[in-house]
Amino acid sequence: MNAAESTARIAVEVKELTVRFGDHLALENVSLSVPHGAFVAIVGPNGAGKSTLLKVLLGLVTPTAGEVRVFGSPPNRVDPQKVGYVPQFKTLDRTFPALAEELVVSGLRRSWPVRIAKEEYEAARRVLERVGAGHLLGRTVSRFSGGELQRVYLARAFVRRPDLVMLDEPATGIDMLGEADMYRLLEDYQKETGATLLMITHDWEAAYHHATHVVVLNRRLVGFGPPERALSERCLREAFGHVGHAHGISLSFGGGDRA
Repeated sequence: MNAAESTARIAVEVKELTVRFGDHLALENVSLSVPHGAFVAIVGPNGAGKSTLLKVLLGLVTPTAGEVRVFGSPPNRVDPQKVGYVPQFKTLDRTFPALAEELVVSGLRRSWPVRIAKEEYEAARRVLERVGAGHLLGRTVSRFSGGELQRVYLARAFVRRPDLVMLDEPATGIDMLGEADMYRLLEDYQKETGATLLMITHDWEAAYHHATHVVVLNRRLVGFGPPERALSERCLREAFGHVGHAHGISLSFGGGDRA
């Protein structure tokens, strides 16, 4: 494989990334390469820099030092069609009389639609049906449960058929059945499109069973690689200071060396 082919197979490249906010060190000297088509779970304690990492990849935070490339380009130069994002905290005012299709179309336009064209409505309808939320067409978001709202945000992220989807704690506010459906939707989308997924999660079991790669982060990179290696007892103790609440995962994976 030549250098150009090797680069083409990398979706996200992070080299010696450091981010400071004033005196606060959010990330320190983080380096990793994410191949195309990977499902990456990012785990770590509160304040580990997980959301900061996603914001850097989205072009919302400028690194203090280091280099970041998404599909070979700086994040702020990436075609927005290629990237979808599902935030943890839904900033849309739930009292605002927004319809499900309007929220989805805002992902197409990257602005709030005053009027929706016929082809935009059809695109919203198709993607809402795809995520099991076709029945929410014409309904206002103020009436949605946490799981329903999450499906609409997934539809909003999928509507452009992006090559990279980033999700910040996507299981927040949904029950176990809804969580299982969400992972099925993510995996189905990935199988159909070959997209790369990056997901922040506190659920080690979800990371172990659904991800192809796991990033263990605590301001610096503690572990990166296949789940059975990155979620080793050594990595988890180094990141969290303990290995409690492992949700039944066997932690006897052996070496657990960093990738």
